[in-house]
Amino acid sequence: MMDARLDSVNVGTLQPNPHKADLSTGINKTARPGSWEVRPPGPKHGGLGSGVVGDVIGDPRHHGGDSQALYAFGREDLDDWQTRLGRELPNGFFGENLTTVGLDVNEARLGEIWRIGDTVELRVTTPRIPCSTFRGWMGERGWVKTFTKAARPGAYLSVVTPGFISAGDTITVIHRPEHEITVALSYRATTLERELLPRLLEAGNDLQPELRAKILPA
Repeated sequence: MMDARLDSVNVGTLQPNPHKADLSTGINKTARPGSWEVRPPGPKHGGLGSGVVGDVIGDPRHHGGDSQALYAFGREDLDDWQTRLGRELPNGFFGENLTTVGLDVNEARLGEIWRIGDTVELRVTTPRIPCSTFRGWMGERGWVKTFTKAARPGAYLSVVTPGFISAGDTITVIHRPEHEITVALSYRATTLERELLPRLLEAGNDLQPELRAKILPA
């Protein structure tokens, strides 16, 4: 089995968003060389946006903040989509900050902690939910439905221990919760298989408030 590693760190620049009126977007991320600082960005509203210093969040109402500090997606899943769509999908094309190799991001459990390199520690928080910007960016007919049906959305991460990361760093799972609520299961529960929603409570304190609210509305 291949050792898990960081294939690339991907950073976006602020651009006009043709898919959301009066907003910009940073979805067009590209792999960048060198070492990149990772730190908690603070709250979604009024914080620093992305957990990667130098990256941008164009829609801070729906993206960024501590529970969505970074977005990780597996190179293996990008390769699968390349085959299915018949087009090249470079690292960062899905808007991910971290493209991984040798790690099944979707089978990570909520609350799982990864160490990247020697210092940085990140916690798995929620699955990525596709938005209109992602749909428009991909330009594929019925994209949100197609992406949702695959149920391999990638994971948002919070920053437990800040530091610097770069392509080639090893990824080590240093904490795996006892519950079995994975990124993929929580995504299915909040999209196509809502009968699974009550199961998310098995994650206990590892269940983020935005997911808990879907089960126990105020």
